[in-house]
Amino acid sequence: MPQVNLLPLPLIASTRAASNAIPGRRLRRFPGLYRWLLPAALLALWQAATSQHWIAAQVLPSPYEVWLTLDYLATSGDLWLNTAASVQRVVAGFAIGSLIGLVLGGAMGLSPTLRAYLQPSFNALVQIPVLGWFPFALLIFGIGEPLKYALIAHAALVPVTLGTMQAFRQAPQPLIEVARVNGFGRRQIISAVVLPAAVPVLFSAFRLAFTKAWLSLVVVELIASSEGLGYLIVYGRQLFQLDLVMASVVVVGAIGWLIDRGFTLAEGRLLRHRLTPGARP
Repeated sequence: MPQVNLLPLPLIASTRAASNAIPGRRLRRFPGLYRWLLPAALLALWQAATSQHWIAAQVLPSPYEVWLTLDYLATSGDLWLNTAASVQRVVAGFAIGSLIGLVLGGAMGLSPTLRAYLQPSFNALVQIPVLGWFPFALLIFGIGEPLKYALIAHAALVPVTLGTMQAFRQAPQPLIEVARVNGFGRRQIISAVVLPAAVPVLFSAFRLAFTKAWLSLVVVELIASSEGLGYLIVYGRQLFQLDLVMASVVVVGAIGWLIDRGFTLAEGRLLRHRLTPGARP
């Protein structure tokens, strides 16, 4: 005989809705918890693979061994010295590439004639990866620090140039016409109308450029360097110390995540400030 539910239908519906809302309520209470589910699962899988000997320890060291290596690098000071060298290179290369990208992208965005001459060649050249320029840059700059700065600057140059050109081309034409009617000159229009409207696109371009610069830094240090996080990876591989390799990879990923997180927070604050009523551009 089928079981009869004596609860009224509205009460059943409300009970089910309340039970279904519990996970959503928990997520609202801990909004950042779900972000760590996948990293925690990967870490547990890594620990299980090493403890159960699914993968040989010579191929994949355990998380505890990697932690001990990180602790040793931090205690000895090698971690901070190599991290400082990498950060110095990426900041210098990013600054150089961004400055050139702002000038070049702004010129192409404001001048249709210059854009018609330069954009086709630029679009063709940017398809060449950073490593494709390495032999030519090696002949020009040698094996020293200028080589690394040049390749990192190239990686940052492309997103900033394209983003600046797009931002300047998308400047609001009605506001530009109003500024011209009020007697604004070209420089005043750029500073008072074009640049404030281009800030969100430029910020996204800078964020992408710094990410590209950081990735290129590691690649450059893998090839030609005697210090830096990329050098630690190569050094560990040559000595077959995979705990050192994994520790360096963890540091590279953590720094990259922190940089991206910083840009995300700064971009969010910038957009909230621009959307706030009465906020000045």
